[in-house]
Amino acid sequence: MKLYLDIRALILAVVLGIYVFLFGFVRKINEWRHVSSLGEKKYSLPPGEMGWPIIGNIWPFLKAFRSNDPDSFIYNLVQRYGRTGMYRTYLFGSPSIIVCIPETCRKVFADDEHFRLGYPASTKQLTGKKSFHSIPNSEHKRLRRLTTAPINGHEALSMYIGYIEEMVVNSLDEWSSMKEPIELLNEIRKLTFKVITHIFVGSRAESIMGSVEELYTDLNYGMKSTAINIPGFAFHKALKARKMLTKILQEVLDVRRVKSEVTDPNIKRGMIDLLMEIQDENGHKLPDEDIIDLLLMFLLAGHESSAHVAMWAILYLHNHPQVLKKAKEEQEEILRNRQSVEKGLTLNDIRNMNYLQKVIDETLRRASVSFCNFREAKVDVNINGYLIPKGWKVLLWNRGVHMDPEVYSDPKEFLPERWENHKSKPGSFLPFGAGSRICPGADLAKLEISIFLHYFLLNYTLEQINPGGPNVYLPLPRPVDNCLAKVVKIE
Repeated sequence: MKLYLDIRALILAVVLGIYVFLFGFVRKINEWRHVSSLGEKKYSLPPGEMGWPIIGNIWPFLKAFRSNDPDSFIYNLVQRYGRTGMYRTYLFGSPSIIVCIPETCRKVFADDEHFRLGYPASTKQLTGKKSFHSIPNSEHKRLRRLTTAPINGHEALSMYIGYIEEMVVNSLDEWSSMKEPIELLNEIRKLTFKVITHIFVGSRAESIMGSVEELYTDLNYGMKSTAINIPGFAFHKALKARKMLTKILQEVLDVRRVKSEVTDPNIKRGMIDLLMEIQDENGHKLPDEDIIDLLLMFLLAGHESSAHVAMWAILYLHNHPQVLKKAKEEQEEILRNRQSVEKGLTLNDIRNMNYLQKVIDETLRRASVSFCNFREAKVDVNINGYLIPKGWKVLLWNRGVHMDPEVYSDPKEFLPERWENHKSKPGSFLPFGAGSRICPGADLAKLEISIFLHYFLLNYTLEQINPGGPNVYLPLPRPVDNCLAKVVKIE
């Protein structure tokens, strides 16, 4: 019996030893491959570790973002390695440096000479070669200047206020008439998609609306997924959605081209017409493939984030009655001050929504819809005494900055008052990125959200079916039930 037990103990010890050896060996492969190959330069890398071969540290990332505390991913790095603000890792298929303190984020965002866009392969393939996610800085500046004039600045956007108002008023009235609860997030998505499609497609916006909404949802879910083109994976489904969207937008281009040739007076121009007219210095127009890539990106970015922020703003307001009361009183004051000849909101009204803008900024900070931005080092770069090797990705962790207690006191609390006389440190508020690649639709998003909240606060309240229910944080933060609720009209 004793001999039997001794043999079992020996076998167990051998198995355990082999496991420990293999575990340690396999865990070191990424370190050897990406760090040791740097030679003496490896000693200048930020602290951290590279995780498992191929998958890197994706499991700790997913574990955090599938929990109720996505910020634990960054907090764990700070706890293990100290508050260095830069950590080496292997995520999204690449050796990477996470950056999560304001000053360093600002340096990277502002440095187009040493950094380029560094989005994952899935994002590049799904948005296309000519989207703003992929084109080099020189081409980006030219196209951005030509294409974003209609959505940059409140003056440029003032022509859309009436249309957005109409869509908001009609949508809220429709939702409040529903007998059954609605998924508020999905309904706001439909609303913001109508707005962005109207701006960019013009006359044929309504004709493509129903066929593309679901396709865009599939496309978005594959944007930061692993680029595995096999049925069952998000990327495969997203590629199919891109193919269908490309076909639909090509049909829109074909119809618009024919009608423009016969100078149809009923055509309502949109961004699509501007893109069709753009010429380079040699007089060459953009190919249809390039126009479609740009439209795909604008239509996706122009509705998803706005919808999520509007939903979170409503939830935060209803969970903070004093904030709700103050925001509502401001909107009532704007209504009282409106001239009798004015039938709707004006640009001046929106500029006077001072407290509401603080609510929106605090929602952008607290919800942090985009958890990070992606860059790639063109050359070896030294920042704050640490090396970022050429070819490595830089993950500018917006969420880490927004939820840093040394940047924002009580970061988990929803406190619009923190923006009273607030002077942001450069790089401390990054909901739309920063630098030359800052989101061109930031003004449009805030305008839409302001108009939506104005009418909601004045005339409606929310009855959430599962208050305090669980949230998911990938690809964007949202309640699991997409905010199942009743929109109740205030009599």
